[in-house]
Amino acid sequence: MSRKDNCLDNAPMESFFGHMKDELDYKYPQIFESLELNIKDYKYNRYQWTLKNG
Repeated sequence: MSRKDNCLDNAPMESFFGHMKDELDYKYPQIFESLELNIKDYKYNRYQWTLKNG
């Protein structure tokens, strides 16, 4: 995680993911689609543990 109000901390990662998306999207579209589907599935469809107070 970057520090607040310091956009230069995120620059290398933003650059890396931007290049990765470009290359996967154009060279290997099926890999990009599979990766995108797996990320969405992980974010929205996995079991969410809840903490109970009391």
